[in-house]
Amino acid sequence: MTLPLSVLDLSPVSSGRTSGDAVRETIELAQSTERDEYQRFWVAEHHNIASVASTAPPVMIASVAAATATIRVGAGGIMLPNHAPLQVAETFRVLEALHPGRIDLGLGRAPGTDQLTALALRRSREALGADDFPQQYAELIAYVDGFPEEHPFRPISAQPTDVPLPPVWILGSSLYGAQAAGAFGTPFAFAGHFGTADPVEAMDAYRSSFRPQQREGAMQEPHSLLAVAAITSADSERARQLGRAAALSMVRLRQNRPGPLPSPEEAHAYSWTDLDESIGQAFGQFATVGTPEEVAAGIRRRAEACGADELMITTNVHDAAERRESYSLLAKEWGLVSGS
Repeated sequence: MTLPLSVLDLSPVSSGRTSGDAVRETIELAQSTERDEYQRFWVAEHHNIASVASTAPPVMIASVAAATATIRVGAGGIMLPNHAPLQVAETFRVLEALHPGRIDLGLGRAPGTDQLTALALRRSREALGADDFPQQYAELIAYVDGFPEEHPFRPISAQPTDVPLPPVWILGSSLYGAQAAGAFGTPFAFAGHFGTADPVEAMDAYRSSFRPQQREGAMQEPHSLLAVAAITSADSERARQLGRAAALSMVRLRQNRPGPLPSPEEAHAYSWTDLDESIGQAFGQFATVGTPEEVAAGIRRRAEACGADELMITTNVHDAAERRESYSLLAKEWGLVSGS
C-alpha cells in the first residue's frame, strides 16, 4: 500500500523576492498540491529568520484552508512554549469550526528562533528557561476535557465548546519528542529534514513508549509521520543544481548568516570553502535529490527504514513555479490520484 504523502511548507523567501511574496506563494503551493492529491499541508512556526516567512501558523492555516477544499491543513507546528495553552485551544477550535474535519494541530517544544527573539515572544526570562512542556500540554487538553475539581482554571473552557479540538500531533527532532508523543498517546511527526536523532531510533522510542489515553477520540495504536527534504526535476542535472542551492542555504544557516534562498546560479557562482563543502555534504543526510524515480525510491527507503506510516515532504526551491513542479513530479511518480 502506498504511503500517504503530505507537504510541509516554511514559506521560503527567495533572493530577489520579498517575504510577502513568500506567504502568497504558500497559498499557490497549497492549491497545486491539493490538485496533486497530497493528504496534508502543514505550515511551520519560525521567527526572525531571513529565509523563512512562516511566522504566524494560525493565520496561514485559515488562509490556506479557505483557498482549498479537501486537503487537510495544519500546524507543523505550533511551538507551545511561545503561546498560552488557552489561546492555542481557542484558536484551533475556531479553525475546526470554520473548516470541520480538515485541521491538524502539531505541537513542538522548541522556540523556533534564537534566544533573544524567544525572550521577546515569551516576555520573561523565567518563561524562557522553563522546561514545562508536559504541563503546558496537559493544560491545553484540560481546556477541552475539563480540569480537576480543585484546579483554579476549572471555570475556564475554550470556546467554541461544541467543536472538538483538532487531532493533536507531537512534533520532534530528538528522542524527547518521540517519548513525549508516546507518553501522551498522540501521533508523532519526526523532523527527518533536520532532526538530531536517528529516525529509526526516534520511531522505535515512540512506539515502545506509546500509551493509549482514556479520553474520547484518543488513538489506541501509535501512528507516525516522517518529514523529509526532497527536490526533484525531470532533468537530473537540474535537480543537482537545485540541490546545490538548497545546500548553500543550509551552509549559511549553520554558520549563523541566514539569508534568502539562493538561486542555482548564485550557488554556482559562490566561492565554496572546504568548510562550506563539508556542511553542504551533510545536507545529503537529510535531503533526497534527483529525478522523480530516484527521489520516490529514496524517500520510500527512508520511510521503510524507520517504519513511518506517512511521509511529509518539504521542498525549498528558489523559483516558486519550479517548486510546485517538483511536488507535481513526485506526486505522479508516487501514484497519487491526479498524478497517475
